[in-house]
Amino acid sequence: MDLDVSTSERVEFVDVTDEVASVVPEDVKRGTCTVFVPHTTAGVVVNENEPGLLADLRGTLGRLVPADEPYEHGGVDGNADAHLRATLVGASVTIPVSGGELALGTWQSVLFAEFDGPRERRLTVSILDHSRVP
Repeated sequence: MDLDVSTSERVEFVDVTDEVASVVPEDVKRGTCTVFVPHTTAGVVVNENEPGLLADLRGTLGRLVPADEPYEHGGVDGNADAHLRATLVGASVTIPVSGGELALGTWQSVLFAEFDGPRERRLTVSILDHSRVP
């Protein structure tokens, strides 16, 4: 199942928890949900969707991977920092499914991480039903 995500800023975190949860079949009693980002300048992470934390994430990634460094890839399309930030965040997360629902912790959300926006993006969500595996 593919989900569309629109971003409006160069660096942005979008909470996609509800969209991901909506594709989990109710009859999956025990399984896993993998969310994959098929883009090299975006990622996905499980963390708290709190404005201060999201600002801290943006700031920390900006300090770790400054946009104005003379990267080798920088001359290609000027977004080397976005590729490097996406590498640090990662392209996928796997979440347990229990009773037809994502088994996230109280403060956990699935966050799409945009590093080269604004753009129209896609997430791929795969559900594996472990209760049906022999």
